[in-house]
Amino acid sequence: MNLRELVSALNDFASPALAESWDNVGLLVEPSPPHTVNTLFLTNDLTEEVMEEAVQKKADLVLSYHPPIFAPLKRVTWKTWKERLVVRALENRIGIYSPHTAYDAIPHGVNNWLTKGLGTCTSVPLHPSTAPSSPAEGTHRVEFCADAEHLDAVLSKIKDIPEISCLTTLPARVEGEEQTRVSLNCSQKALLEVVALLSQNSLLYHKTEILLLQKPLLPHTGMGRLCTLSEPLSLSDTVERIKGHLGLPHVRLALGAGRTLESPVKKVALCAGSGSSVLKGTEADLYLTGEMSHHDVLDAVANGISVILCEHSNTERGFLSELRDALTIHLQNKINIIVSEKDRDPLQVA
Repeated sequence: MNLRELVSALNDFASPALAESWDNVGLLVEPSPPHTVNTLFLTNDLTEEVMEEAVQKKADLVLSYHPPIFAPLKRVTWKTWKERLVVRALENRIGIYSPHTAYDAIPHGVNNWLTKGLGTCTSVPLHPSTAPSSPAEGTHRVEFCADAEHLDAVLSKIKDIPEISCLTTLPARVEGEEQTRVSLNCSQKALLEVVALLSQNSLLYHKTEILLLQKPLLPHTGMGRLCTLSEPLSLSDTVERIKGHLGLPHVRLALGAGRTLESPVKKVALCAGSGSSVLKGTEADLYLTGEMSHHDVLDAVANGISVILCEHSNTERGFLSELRDALTIHLQNKINIIVSEKDRDPLQVA
């Protein structure tokens, strides 16, 4: 596949608009066009060892779940390892694409895969995503009625205000009089100017309606998951299920206040990677994530919530094999997709 065609297909699989605002997703490194992709190489983290593996396996595009370029690069030299990744990628005509939190949000993404370690359960996003785009522009809709005497003057001034869209007028009958109903969409900033203008005329101002435009929530899409198990499990059994799902010999466990290994677990709040900000304040029997700050663990424990930490990328990496199968179908078997064998969490128990 042509690189740009493949990037378009990957964006269709998980829209970059679903990623968090702080994230850096999409095509990060692009060899000079035209660039044909025969082999897509999947990894959780793009380290130098993994890049060498991608070169040896003749990859044309690396899909790195974590973006290897996050902080802006001021230069591209051989001095730092992240700069060297870019140099090696371009020297070997390998593109780099990163989906990161877009894959966290989608219904068939990383967090959904993580829920499978709990057994049969229902789950909902902890922080639902809104539709990336919506037919309505702006943040507010303003509607008011004006008579012929005031209409032209008001419209003339409104059209001079920036960030106003969807301005329409329709005939209306108000209290037996022929008037014109004006409707417009505007930004938060423009709203202040519109209201200030209309407030200069008490007749217009008292006939003004302001509506907040909200983008619709997307079903089963968003950050984190709150899972309700079909049957309660003991905490010890839950730990064993998670270890089995992630293929880990050990996890870190903090018992909630008043809890034991035999305490029942019915509700689990989870977030792949670093989950503190996503899980904080959620009522559950258990928090499951890769890493949390010491003080956030203390807060959870004090509130009777047990915590399982598996190290950051251990809660993500197992998704890659499922992703390979899903992308094979999505891309209609047009390219070879392989998963890195060198990718691994940098932390281990010594």
